[in-house]
Amino acid sequence: MPTPTSSTSTRVSARVAGITPSATLAVDAKAKALRAEGRPVIGFGAGQPDFPTPEHIVEAAAAAVRDRANHGYTAAAGLPELRAAIADKTLRDSGYRVDPAQVLVTNGGKQAVYSAFATLLDPGDEVLLPAPFWTTYPESITLAGGIPVQVTADESTGYLVTVEQLAAARTPRTKALLFNSPANPTGAVYPREAVEAIGRWAHEQGIWVVTDEIYEHLVYDGATAASLPVVVPELADRTLVLNGVAKTYSMTGWRVGWMIGPSDVIAAASGYQSHLCGNVANVSQRAALAAVAGPLDAVARMRAAFDARRRRIVSLLGEIPGVECPTPEGAFYAYPSVRALLGRPLRGQRPASTVELAELILREAEVAVVPGEAFGTPGYFRFSYALAEEELVDGIARVARLLAEAG
Repeated sequence: MPTPTSSTSTRVSARVAGITPSATLAVDAKAKALRAEGRPVIGFGAGQPDFPTPEHIVEAAAAAVRDRANHGYTAAAGLPELRAAIADKTLRDSGYRVDPAQVLVTNGGKQAVYSAFATLLDPGDEVLLPAPFWTTYPESITLAGGIPVQVTADESTGYLVTVEQLAAARTPRTKALLFNSPANPTGAVYPREAVEAIGRWAHEQGIWVVTDEIYEHLVYDGATAASLPVVVPELADRTLVLNGVAKTYSMTGWRVGWMIGPSDVIAAASGYQSHLCGNVANVSQRAALAAVAGPLDAVARMRAAFDARRRRIVSLLGEIPGVECPTPEGAFYAYPSVRALLGRPLRGQRPASTVELAELILREAEVAVVPGEAFGTPGYFRFSYALAEEELVDGIARVARLLAEAG
């Protein structure tokens, strides 16, 4: 018999052992645990709307629970009526006309991300990954056997990468580009002309684009979320569009996302999903159907609230010496640079990284933020402003008082 060992490296695969757990979920879990202990922690970590799921969606789910048709297995690719509704919604919201056969319903946006790369990549294929990036992107690429190639932008360019940067990072092994606009964690929105330039370059290079449009409805100050295959139609045959109900309809816990792409790729991804998880929960699919086929009134109200919070948090952060915060045009995140504060004495420490500074802020100010290391760019914090305004104001005030002590 093999000798028992507690070494993780020998008990699980190198592939899984190499995963970095989600930093955003970890920060949120830590904040919740501290609150459960009675500490007045304010959390800016989770990318989760604080609004309830709209009532008509909840009622659709309640009705679905009582319908025996939802008590058994259904098609792996998703309920036919939901796939059709997603196709209609995509045409309505972005002007992209697709057939229902080009839609795969997934267990949330995260599964759509992973399944996209699992379907496209062979071992050693490279994926251009603009940074700052959402924490799940590089892990999904790596798990699928690919190699993420980071292409970094900073606040001087509004966190937008250029064609020149992408071209410099491309190699003969480049298979795909990950594109996210409006972006997590920065809130950056690529203008239409930049989307077109990047799309035309990708088409000329013959590479795939995986474009995440989960924040398409959360744009401000007249910005628009241009959909890449609409702006560059000739690229549609090499584009996978990812989306879901989580952010737009405040349905993070319902776990319904989707992938749109060429029918042969979607068929392959559906076959993969048939073994991975079978079908997405039918009740959640019925709720998603009510969401995507229904009105956008609640979405507009949530966007207006986020907009007010966005302006407030940018103003408050801008008043803190050493903090530089560009104004985000989308999503519900602010991504300020705090590099000027690193290495300065604060409460008996000299935090050398934003990880250390975030830990100090949590301990001393009881405020949870996500350090930029989680997004590929040390020296920054991500603040989610998807929380009540009074908490937002109190939380930033605590951080400001603490950082004012930095020498």
